[in-house]
Amino acid sequence: MMPTHSGSFRFFRFFGIQVYVHWSWFVVAFIELSTRRQNYVSPVWNVAEYLSLFLIVLLHEFGHAFACRQTGVSANEIVLWPLGGVAYVAPPQRPGATLWSIAAGPLVNVLLLPVLFGLIIYGRAQGWVRGWPDGMRLLLTVQQINFGLLIFNVLPVYPLDGGQILRSLLWFGFGRARSLQIATIIGFVGIAGLVALAVWWESIWFGIMALFLGQRCLLGFREAKGLATLARIPRHTGFACPICREAPPGGPIWVCGACRNAFDPFSTNAICPHCQTPQVVTVCVHCAAAQPIARWQTAPRGARGDSPVIDV
Repeated sequence: MMPTHSGSFRFFRFFGIQVYVHWSWFVVAFIELSTRRQNYVSPVWNVAEYLSLFLIVLLHEFGHAFACRQTGVSANEIVLWPLGGVAYVAPPQRPGATLWSIAAGPLVNVLLLPVLFGLIIYGRAQGWVRGWPDGMRLLLTVQQINFGLLIFNVLPVYPLDGGQILRSLLWFGFGRARSLQIATIIGFVGIAGLVALAVWWESIWFGIMALFLGQRCLLGFREAKGLATLARIPRHTGFACPICREAPPGGPIWVCGACRNAFDPFSTNAICPHCQTPQVVTVCVHCAAAQPIARWQTAPRGARGDSPVIDV
């Protein structure tokens, strides 16, 4: 299950990116605040700690979104939920573009490390340990939260950022389908380790996280098999996707929007041979971009994207 807009409400918009928050985030916030009252003298600091977690996760997701925009495509939505956040990004299906879009999230956490560390050093120099103990404890906790999120996210477990970074690096040498297959197999091993930790620590949250990651990893493995099959299909060398530059496969693998029959739009000029309905756009099976057939025809003959490559 991926977080969706269902059960979420609009929170705010920033630089054209709409942020949604799932209702369950507030349930978890209430539970966390109720069980951590003893950490501070005033409950206000518990609220500040949870808001800091919210901010760190949000900055991480904005890192993904802004980096994806630099690759030339839009990224306009973020959903926050109890297991973290999801930036809806769809970079061009090239290893470099995918690598940058994924790596930018953890990079935000890396940049926060010296900022928080500097504040802690400054606070100690100013005597906050005695004069403002709750504030100092908050800074130390936020530093630990940020560092913990960074380490967890860069684990080579697909579909965590680390697993997707590994997949992007493998893509350069193994191609799109094979790199995803290798990353998901490594991911299954890592998820097994997370399940063992959940049992050892008797952690429900860790168990839920492992279950979620396992589901996404399985979907990634199935996607890799589909990509491998797709790579073996002969291509229309006279066409190329205007977005990812991949030549489309031949055969009746597109479905008419009117009669729901399968056909090959590149052999019929995007006119369904069953009902004669013209298709306004043709969807790329590689990057999911929908473009009029004329834009495919104007692409350089035989153009291809980077050779045969997901996010959380």
